[in-house]
Amino acid sequence: MGLTLHHFLILSAILFSIGLVGALTRRHIIIMLICLEIMLNAANLNLIAFWHFSSNPLLMHGPLFTLFAIAIAATEAALGLALVLAIFRHYKTIDLESIRDLKE
Repeated sequence: MGLTLHHFLILSAILFSIGLVGALTRRHIIIMLICLEIMLNAANLNLIAFWHFSSNPLLMHGPLFTLFAIAIAATEAALGLALVLAIFRHYKTIDLESIRDLKE
């Protein structure tokens, strides 16, 4: 018995759920960025799975969309880490609760 589309969709749903729960429950900015990356990887897994199990996998739409999504995720990570550094330099913390409480 081989892997089917159903297996990939279940794995993608599990990854997306883990990322969503982590992004909504964590207060640490870097952990939130990692959880967002997990969610984007789940979406990429869906794109590749649907492409692989499509009627014409010779068309390279799935990998092309995935490459664009990876490029966007890399840009998001770079900008997110730059914002984290700027916030840390200003507030001397990256805890979201204490940043919210500090009003200047």
